[in-house]
Amino acid sequence: MNKNKLFSFTATLLLGISSTFAQQPVDYVNPIIGTNGMGHTFPGSCTPFGLIQLSPDTDTIPHNVNGAYQKNAYEYCAGYQYRDKTIVGFSHTHLSGTGHSDLGDILLMPAVGELKLNPGRAENPDEGYRSRFNHATEKAAPGYYEVMLDDYGIKAQLTATQRVGVHKYTFPKDKNSHLVLDLAHGIYNYDGKVLWANLRVENDTLLTGYRITNGWARTNYTYFAISLSQPIKDYGYKDKAKVLYNGFWRRFKLEKNFPEITGRKIVAYFNFDTEQQPELVVKVALSAVSTEGAIKNLRAEAEGQSFEQLAEAARKSWNDELDHYEIEGTQDQKAMFYTSLYHTMINPSVYMDVDGSYRGLDHNIHQAKDFTNYTIFSLWDTYRAQHPFLNLIKPDRNADMVESMIKHQQQSVHGMLPVWSHMGNENWCMSGYHAVSVLSDAITKGVFTNTDEALAAMVSTSTVPYYEGVADYMKLGYIPLDKSGTAASSTLEYAYDDWTIYQTALKAGNKEVAENYRKRALNYRNIYDTTIGFARPRYSDGTFKKDFDVLQTYGEGFIEGNSWNFSFHVPHDVFGMMDLMGGEKKFVEKLDELFSMHLPEKYYADNEDITLDCLVGGYVHGNEPSHHVPYLYAWTSQPWKTQFWIRDILNRMYRNDINGLGGNDDCGQMSAWYLFTVMGFYPVCPGTDQYVLGAPYLPYLKLKLPNGKTLEIKAPEVSDKKRYVHSLKINGVAYDKMYVTHEDILKGGVWEFKMSSSPNKRRGLAAEDKPYSLTNGVN
Repeated sequence: MNKNKLFSFTATLLLGISSTFAQQPVDYVNPIIGTNGMGHTFPGSCTPFGLIQLSPDTDTIPHNVNGAYQKNAYEYCAGYQYRDKTIVGFSHTHLSGTGHSDLGDILLMPAVGELKLNPGRAENPDEGYRSRFNHATEKAAPGYYEVMLDDYGIKAQLTATQRVGVHKYTFPKDKNSHLVLDLAHGIYNYDGKVLWANLRVENDTLLTGYRITNGWARTNYTYFAISLSQPIKDYGYKDKAKVLYNGFWRRFKLEKNFPEITGRKIVAYFNFDTEQQPELVVKVALSAVSTEGAIKNLRAEAEGQSFEQLAEAARKSWNDELDHYEIEGTQDQKAMFYTSLYHTMINPSVYMDVDGSYRGLDHNIHQAKDFTNYTIFSLWDTYRAQHPFLNLIKPDRNADMVESMIKHQQQSVHGMLPVWSHMGNENWCMSGYHAVSVLSDAITKGVFTNTDEALAAMVSTSTVPYYEGVADYMKLGYIPLDKSGTAASSTLEYAYDDWTIYQTALKAGNKEVAENYRKRALNYRNIYDTTIGFARPRYSDGTFKKDFDVLQTYGEGFIEGNSWNFSFHVPHDVFGMMDLMGGEKKFVEKLDELFSMHLPEKYYADNEDITLDCLVGGYVHGNEPSHHVPYLYAWTSQPWKTQFWIRDILNRMYRNDINGLGGNDDCGQMSAWYLFTVMGFYPVCPGTDQYVLGAPYLPYLKLKLPNGKTLEIKAPEVSDKKRYVHSLKINGVAYDKMYVTHEDILKGGVWEFKMSSSPNKRRGLAAEDKPYSLTNGVN
C-alpha cells in the first residue's frame, strides 16, 4: 500500500534535472513507481486526499467465477498493470497500494467506428471496446494523465478535482464518435457485484445516476452527475442481465433514446457529432449521498472551467501540498522522495459533499459539523507511520480523520472504531483494533483534544466480546489457537493497542481504566515461550502449540508474518520483550540473524503479500509488522546497527522504477516509512511523543513545519559508505539520545549530523538515552 510541463514517468526524462533543488516538487513525482508487481498503485489523476482517483484500467479479471477465486485478480488491485497492452477504460475510484481491492466505479471509454458494448479480452482486443496503447504516449503527473488510444486515434487526457473527474477526448474528425458508460465494470468484480444501476438522461448534456455494489465494501452507494461539453446525438443501452420482470415499462422501447435506464448490468452508449468539434470534455462528479449532491459537487468544483484550467488547479494543489520539503540529492533520490510524499496524500480520502453531507456507517445521511469526513482507513498498515506522518506535517487533516473514526464508532451497531473501512462500510480486513493507536498518537501529540470522547470510543472498541477472540483475551490474557487462526499475532497486537488506551486514560485522568489497560498491555508476555525465545501460540488449556515452526507463515497462529518477525512486535515494552527473548545479548543476536539469514523459498512461495523482493534476510519489509524492527537496536548497546540496516533497506526497497517498491504501499504506509527514515527518525511506538533516531539519508533536507517554523537536517558527508552517525548537534548543542520528541521537531532549527564510515560505539548507551519502554524488563 505512483508526475507541468508535463513530466513523463520514463526514467530518461529524469536526466538533466540538477542535483540541487531547482524545480517545483511535482516535477520530481513519478506516479508509475510501484504500479507493477506488488506495488498496486495507479497512474491516474487525483488531488490530495480527494475522493476521485481517475485512472486507466487495463483489464477486467474478475475476483471470482462461480465462487472460485481467480488468482490473477490480485494483480489488478489498482486496476492498472504496466505490462498490459490494452486499456479497457477510465474509472473514477481506486485504492492505492492495497493487497485486496474494490471500486473501479463509473467507467468511461471513448471510441469510434463500430459500436461495441463488451470490453473484450486482452488476447483479442478487437472483439470489444478496449483499445491498444503504447507507453510512449503516456504522460503521468500529479493530477494529470494522458494517453493515445491507438485503435481509435483518440487522445485521452484526464485531470480531477476532489469530487470531479475531468476527461478530455480528442476524436478524429471524420469518424462516428461515441462514449461508452459501463456501469457493470468494477475492480475485484464478479457476477452479481452490481446490485443495481440507474441512469437518467436529464438533457442532451447532463446525465445523472447511481449504482449500488456489493464488494469489499458490502453496500456501496455511488451517485454521479456527468456534464458533457457537446450535445448527445442519440443514445441507448444494453442490460446484460436477463430481466425477469419489467412491469408496465414494457410499453416503451427502452433500449434506444429513452431517458430512464436501469438494471443490474447496464452498459450505455452516447453518440456525438465531432466532425466540426473533435474535442469532448466530460466532467463526472461523484457523491455517496444523492445525485443532487453530485450536481452540487459538479457545480462547486468544475462548472465554468476549462480542462486546462482544472488541470492547472490540480497541479497547483499538489505543488502546494508537496512543498513542505526542500531536499538535495540525486535525480533518483528526488523522484523517490517526492513520489513517496505524493503517496502519503492519496488516502485517506474526503468522503462528503461540498455541503458537508455524507453517508455514514449506518447508511443514514449525516452532516459534518466543523470537520471534514474521510474514508479509506487501512489501519493495520497505516497506524504505524502514515498517520504519525500526517500528525507531523498535516495535523489538521489527521485531526479530521480521527473525528471521522470516532463518528464511525458512534454509527457502528457494534460500537467499534474502524478496523479497515472504506466508502461508508466496515470490511473487517486484518486484525487488531488499531484505530485506538491513531487516536492515542494524535492526542499525545496535541493534534486532537477531545480525550474523553476518544477514550469512550477506544474502550468500547476493545471490549466487543465477539470480535476476534476478545472474550477469551479478556478472560485468559491471550487468544487461544483453538479459537483463532491468528491467535498469537492478534494477542501481540491487542497488547500494544491496549497500551495506547492506557496512555489515553492517563491523559483523561481515569486511573481505573488506565490500570486495567496497563495490565492488558502486558498480555504479550503470556504467549512468549522463554525456552525458545519466541512468541508461540497457546491453546485454551494453556499448552503451547507443538511442532512449531518459527519461519512458517501459515498455520502457526500469525497473520501475514511468522514468529521470527512478529516476536518483535512489542513496541511499547521493548525491555520486557528483550528479557523474554533471553536478555540483551540474545536479543541482538536474534536481530542480527533476522537480517542476515536465508529464508527458504518454501516459506513465501505461495504468499501473495511476500516475495523475494520484499526480503532482507528474513526481515520482511514488504509487509508492515516488521517496519519498526530495524530501529530496535536503539534499546541495546549496539544502536549503530540501526544506521547500517536502514540505509540498506532504503537502497533495496525504494527505487525509481516500475517495480520500485519492495511490497504493497498500503495507502501510504511504505512511503511514510521511507520519508521518516530518510529524515533520520521513526515512530516505533505511536502513542508516545518519541521518534527513534536512525541516520539521515540525504545531505540536506528542510521541512516546513505546520506551525510556521522550519527544520533543517544537515548531513553533508552522508553516503552509502559514511552511513554511521559520529555525532549530532541540535541547534548547536551535542545530542546523544537515541530518540527525539515531537516537541523537539516542532521547535525547528538545525540538526547537524557528522557522518562516518565506522560506527561510534559510545553514543546512546546511557539509560537516560534510551527510548520509552513500559517496563525495565520482566525481572
